[in-house]
Amino acid sequence: MADLTAAPPSGASTTEAIRAQYVDLTRRKRLYGSILLIVFIAMMVAGFRTADDRNAGSFADGFTRIFDYPAEVLSEAVEKAAQLPGHVMHFFPALVETLNIAAASTLIGAIFGTLFSLLATRGMALWPSLIPLFRRVMDICRAIPEIVIALVLIFLLGGGPVPAMIAIAIHTAGALGKLFSEVNENASLKPIEGLSSVGATWAQRMWLGVIPQVGPNYVSYALLRFEINIRASAILGFVGAGGIGYELKNAMSWGKGRYDEAAAIFILLFVTIVVVDQISGKLRDRLINGAKP
Repeated sequence: MADLTAAPPSGASTTEAIRAQYVDLTRRKRLYGSILLIVFIAMMVAGFRTADDRNAGSFADGFTRIFDYPAEVLSEAVEKAAQLPGHVMHFFPALVETLNIAAASTLIGAIFGTLFSLLATRGMALWPSLIPLFRRVMDICRAIPEIVIALVLIFLLGGGPVPAMIAIAIHTAGALGKLFSEVNENASLKPIEGLSSVGATWAQRMWLGVIPQVGPNYVSYALLRFEINIRASAILGFVGAGGIGYELKNAMSWGKGRYDEAAAIFILLFVTIVVVDQISGKLRDRLINGAKP
């Protein structure tokens, strides 16, 4: 039988025990962090050595000339500065095409991402037993890079903006579906239960009970994804998917003599991304925090 008259542990001993536990936890965190750092450095060194071996030593030699190409582009752009405005106007339609690809793919991806997220959220799913299936579909959509999907679609459909739009939309549906489903987890289920009690359909419960709660966050994430998709659509142009990336590839492949065109395209992309980032940032702030008085 326990001795009920035994004195409780003193405050000093309890403090010492907590301090010792904290010191031990800190020591273990530092040990694990050091191990991870060593592993990371080892992987980086091994990666550089592999890259150098596969490039027959040219990786190490070329790394010292990494700024040579930007210097050539800038020098030629400065020499032909008077032609830059004309180049900007010439490539502006290609920029509009890139923006159209990004906007269309974001819209389509957001629609399918919304549907996937609602079907994959507990308490909202139309078929609860299929929740794991819809989650795996979203995983697959965002696991495959856009450029891989675009290459397959270009092989099947030919070059142009359509394969780029489909590829980005597929990846966007998976990425936004994951983000939207996390937003759904914080939504109240009481409106859904109320609508269900009066005989509302699943679509009506989602549209009237869920979307008003999560709509601002949905739009905020979609705007953020639109910025990402502008860069993605420009990159896909390098594999023949149209847009300003295709023009940039041609200008860079031609080499010296057309570097001023490459500089004009860089300027267009930079200005566009900065403007879109500023506008979407302000819109997201208004959606999340509300309009300032």
